[in-house]
Amino acid sequence: MLHCTKIMCAALGLFGLALAGSAFAQVKNNVPDVVPGARPDTVDHINVHGTALEGSLEGDAADRDVLVFLPPSYAADKARRYPVVYALHGYSIGAEQWSQEIHAPQTLEGAFAKGAKEMIVVLPDSKTVHNGSMYSSSVTTGDFENFVARDLVAYIDAHYRTLAKRESRGLVGHSMGGYGASRIGMKRADVFGSLYIMSPCCLSARTAGALKPEDEAALAAVNAPADSAKLPFFLRAQLASAAAWSPNPKKPPLYLDLPVGDDQQAVLAKWAANAPLGFVDQYVGNLRRYRAIALDVGDQDGLRTDTGKLHEALDKYGIVNSFTIYPGTHTSNVAFRFQDFVMPFFSNSLSFDPQK
Repeated sequence: MLHCTKIMCAALGLFGLALAGSAFAQVKNNVPDVVPGARPDTVDHINVHGTALEGSLEGDAADRDVLVFLPPSYAADKARRYPVVYALHGYSIGAEQWSQEIHAPQTLEGAFAKGAKEMIVVLPDSKTVHNGSMYSSSVTTGDFENFVARDLVAYIDAHYRTLAKRESRGLVGHSMGGYGASRIGMKRADVFGSLYIMSPCCLSARTAGALKPEDEAALAAVNAPADSAKLPFFLRAQLASAAAWSPNPKKPPLYLDLPVGDDQQAVLAKWAANAPLGFVDQYVGNLRRYRAIALDVGDQDGLRTDTGKLHEALDKYGIVNSFTIYPGTHTSNVAFRFQDFVMPFFSNSLSFDPQK
């Protein structure tokens, strides 16, 4: 069993207690059977420059790897335009690992074969030197909110045959990506028309606690952003959170403030300001604009409680949404969910009409 201080447990809570038993390795998840008659997608491996990411203080790349899954009919039907679903990965993985977690393109092909309308699916890589951007806006990491909602969307619309309107764009994410879908979704209803939030992390404000002396020493020994790779999961997650939510341009080499010492309460207040359950009330008008909103989480996932609270917050304001607790851990059935629920959800909720 893993043991942690209060603040380390808070960091763990950011990314899913369900990962603890696997020592935070990429969990092997269940894979749906190949659907008979499924036709193949085409996968483009591209690189997209993010103007919003230029000049990040910790040196994260402004050019990001992106996977674009083009549906079976895309190459042959040259006149056809398609809705686009943007799918955000979780903490400690990138776009390539995310595609393996949801078993794309197999699950996308399976969804189409089972009746979902064809659409383009885009997986951007938002990994940083501390293993995750939190899809936030920070001078330390870069502005990943605007990278996703502005730079990436503009690039995909310019280079692929998309239906370039909000009613035809979907946003989905899992874990840290679920947080990103919550955060960006609340702010950018002008860009996206349907929203699916899977096992979102980081919805609640963090709590305080003291680091062990050896943990403080390990953090103090980080003399460059690259040194983060030597840290255990808990401490690296702390750095990722601080880089996203408590940046400090006057504090090289990491350019961040941690919730320790005399600064603890001030830093935790900044983190709390980035908790969707704390700011959801500010975006009710935006959330009402969505054609559809869905949330899901496994019944054995440590993030189940907060996901339920987000559902309750939407219900409180009369914002129509669906909430599903399904059998599984944090990652065990994500591929099934993507094929059998996420893709049909967007098939039913996005606009496929080029005239509207």
